[in-house]
Amino acid sequence: MAVSVRIPTQLRPLSGGNSEVTTDGTTVGEVLKALEAAHPGFADRLFDESGRLRRFVNVFLDEEDIRFLDGLDTPVPAGATLSIVPAVAGG
Repeated sequence: MAVSVRIPTQLRPLSGGNSEVTTDGTTVGEVLKALEAAHPGFADRLFDESGRLRRFVNVFLDEEDIRFLDGLDTPVPAGATLSIVPAVAGG
């Protein structure tokens, strides 16, 4: 299933400068693994040593935060959009 993934500015060098890429997967975890396979380097930035999303990385399926769904096991329908949103500090 084709899924669009929105890439934040900080990670765009890993996607060849693209702000959005298309990949496949039926769950959020599968989509992110496919993103890593197509554009190496994402896994180190998104996942900790245990394979969990880093605490400062937020992922949204369309407008829903996956933390309030099924996390990485959240089903992703064809045509959906995932947005990777790193938390930023500031004031």
